[in-house]
Amino acid sequence: MRISSSRIFTDGRFISGSIEFDQKIRRILPCSVEKADAAYIIPGLIDIHTHAAMGADASDGDPEGMRTMSRYYAAGGVTSWCPTTMTLKEPELTKAMKVIRDFRRPESGAKIAGINLEGPFVSYEKRGAQNPDNIALPDIGMLERLDEASGGLVRLITLAPELDGAVDFIRQASRICRVSLGHSAADYESAVEAYGAGASHTTHLFNAMPSLHHRRPGLIAAAYDCGATAELICDGFHVHPAMIRLAWQIFKERIVLISDSLRCAGMPDGEYSLGGQPVSMKNGKATLRGTDTLAGSSIHLMEGLRRAVSFGIPLTDAVRAATEVPARVTGIDHETGSIKAGRAADLLLLDEQLKVLAVYVDGEKVR
Repeated sequence: MRISSSRIFTDGRFISGSIEFDQKIRRILPCSVEKADAAYIIPGLIDIHTHAAMGADASDGDPEGMRTMSRYYAAGGVTSWCPTTMTLKEPELTKAMKVIRDFRRPESGAKIAGINLEGPFVSYEKRGAQNPDNIALPDIGMLERLDEASGGLVRLITLAPELDGAVDFIRQASRICRVSLGHSAADYESAVEAYGAGASHTTHLFNAMPSLHHRRPGLIAAAYDCGATAELICDGFHVHPAMIRLAWQIFKERIVLISDSLRCAGMPDGEYSLGGQPVSMKNGKATLRGTDTLAGSSIHLMEGLRRAVSFGIPLTDAVRAATEVPARVTGIDHETGSIKAGRAADLLLLDEQLKVLAVYVDGEKVR
């Protein structure tokens, strides 16, 4: 197979040329293009923090729901994803781990990049939409059991570093997966200690953590000082566009675009649930019912990329944050996340408005 464009994203820039591929990318041929297959060709997107979509949720432990989500992600341009669980009791999480472990990508679906455990070791104060009834103290035994149940698929876990036992947990957990700080009220010193113990990622920057303050810099400044990667939700609700631009100036190539999507993604406004709690969506904004507490997003990651660009983020930076960086965070950058010879042929063809024209997963056209 061969496809061409005057703007192929490779090595951090756009070039004119053609890509030859089967299941893997075989060659990239720089050349002038007279007849392009698309305005842009970029790597398939990688969503490392997404709970749910189309009425299904990764925490449900439902095989059919997993297939529904996989097809939804692929149709919009995500070729790899991390099913992301909520703060739940261990039996529920174990059931979800086993179903994800046994998941097989449907013909028109996206691939599993690993599992993201958002909790249950989070702060009550900064729990956000996490169910307070299920919050627990850091327990390395639980993580080991969940990872075993998943067949070793756990790639990320979020915890609050100020909890009792968190630093010792991080030292051990970072040998199993990447540890992310979030849903936390930690001060700067506690966060720096946690990053020093082995944490290296930050869950949805600005959300469910103290705001930046010039005398109390908190977790955000600690993440910057310690070289951590940082997630951003670019739906326009979770973070103001001005703060998105500021975050990009600060973290630069360490930003990871995520959707943090819920059951309501791809669905009409109405009533939904998240981790056993009721959620209302109105005009695309999802909150815990009867409150102003944001409960995740309703967007596909591709829409988050488009909105990031509309907020003033350069396209090259936005593409990198949705492909190369999440691949590196989850340890699959040797397999996918970039257009290079030998990588999986996970490719998106886009028009001038960044709308998806075609999607390839392992060289197979799924849209």
